[in-house]
Amino acid sequence: MRAYTAGDTDVPLLEETIGANFERVAAQFPLHDALIEAAPVPGGDARRWSYTKMNDDVDRLARALLALGVAKGERVGIWSPNCAEWTLLQYATAKIGAILVNVNPAYRSHELEFVVKQNGMRTLVTAPSDTNSDYVAMGRQALLTCPDLQELVFLPDHGLDALTAGSPDGDAELTYGELLKRADAVGHSRLVARMAELSPHDPINLQYTSGTTGFPKGATLTHHNILNNGFAIGELLGYTERDRVVIPVPFYHCFGMVIGNLNALSHGAATIIPGRGFSPAAALEAVQDFEGTSLYGVPTMFIAELALPDFGSYDLSTLRTGVMAGSLCPIEVMNRVIAEMNMVDVAICYGMTETSPVSTMTRKGDTLQQRTETVGRTMPQLESKIVDPATGEDLERGQIGELCTRGYAVMAGYWNQPDKTAEAIDAEGWMHTGDLARMDDDGYVVVEGRIKDMVIRGGENIYPREIEEFLYTHPDIQDVQVIGVPDTRYGEELMACIILKPGAGPLDAASLAEFCRGRLAHYKIPRYVEVRESFPMTVSGKIRKVQMREEAVARLGL
Repeated sequence: MRAYTAGDTDVPLLEETIGANFERVAAQFPLHDALIEAAPVPGGDARRWSYTKMNDDVDRLARALLALGVAKGERVGIWSPNCAEWTLLQYATAKIGAILVNVNPAYRSHELEFVVKQNGMRTLVTAPSDTNSDYVAMGRQALLTCPDLQELVFLPDHGLDALTAGSPDGDAELTYGELLKRADAVGHSRLVARMAELSPHDPINLQYTSGTTGFPKGATLTHHNILNNGFAIGELLGYTERDRVVIPVPFYHCFGMVIGNLNALSHGAATIIPGRGFSPAAALEAVQDFEGTSLYGVPTMFIAELALPDFGSYDLSTLRTGVMAGSLCPIEVMNRVIAEMNMVDVAICYGMTETSPVSTMTRKGDTLQQRTETVGRTMPQLESKIVDPATGEDLERGQIGELCTRGYAVMAGYWNQPDKTAEAIDAEGWMHTGDLARMDDDGYVVVEGRIKDMVIRGGENIYPREIEEFLYTHPDIQDVQVIGVPDTRYGEELMACIILKPGAGPLDAASLAEFCRGRLAHYKIPRYVEVRESFPMTVSGKIRKVQMREEAVARLGL
């Protein structure tokens, strides 16, 4: 039997914009909780929005952006850990047809400036500086070096005791509060008129994925892509307006903003933000304090929650479901999540940013084996197939090949990179995932590995080439290859295999980390460093990373 499946087609796709969908849901459930942010500081009050209040605040922010002069299709960046303003901006930009650019909060100046320049970003909304990132200083540097960037907007700190919340310095800088005051100059009719100009098939979101070319590529996603994907996930999870979804995963990633926000808010459910970043205790406290019915995370997050010394003291009785994604879940962890966290209907989701993101998913009633050894079946209104990576020919079920996805969820393309788009999406509309997989007789997909040498560390996809390009700027490095090695906590860790320039050295992991700190995101900094005289090569001159990985595993005793 051919390794091909098509998802259910009995539920029609939504043919509306994100803004129109939200207004329709808000009218249906006006007084229901839409957005809750747990107290940013101990002893403080949670911040809460009903659907009516959230819609009003989204409209005010949307009118403020119109007053700023933001046009349909212009890029507005959000560079911040999770907070309520992140969600409000997600919906405000959608209502005016601006393209929201998700900027990873872990980025440093080198990466930020690349992203800002690559898409011609017009406005950047940035978090207050904290002990992890000087967002304000790096944002100001981008304002000086990126010619298209016109405004820098500083988010408030809400009592977080941030190092600085940003004080405007010049006409191009303003606080979030000052931005909101601009809304007074724009009537609601202008917002209504702008919304009427929009199509569900307009691009609305740019998400950057690490690329083998050495720099990230901007996956361009439409209202139609991400609204329908979020809605479909919620349907399979059985979401209703009574659900309360705890989202400790980052909004800058599809996991947070699509599987989280768009999924829940398209069903009238509540979204709950436990904190700016992941804390196992804060996640469980949010479930307990706000009666969460659904909890999200990569497997390492659930492992950390289960490992809390006082885990048994949390009341998790309201939980029934949730989503795990990023990597396969060990069977013993899945057993504990179901038995000890009451998440009897927890689902595994698989996909990639370029597919909005979920293309396969487990279902309610699937066996424990199916939820730990597979990534589920094809999503509704999508198609999956397995092909020979070398020839592109369709394979039979049980054979290992490249997993491909087709349908509404496939991105519009990589921003301003038609050549890279053509490499990823073939003439028949199939997105080639680069993942090796097989399909069983029941249509469940098992991911076996990766065609390319992507490293997945704690759910973060990392392409070594990007890090190699950066490490080549080190004055003592002649050549470098970055590989992934096994790690019990994160799944994989990075190792930099280095050939030093004559007379240079020594170089160890600590000194290399110091060179990278502040310039590369923390999860891209290699944990291990090996100085070598040469790299193993194939007859044709290609470096044998597989052999390097095997040698490293043996040498480190991993």
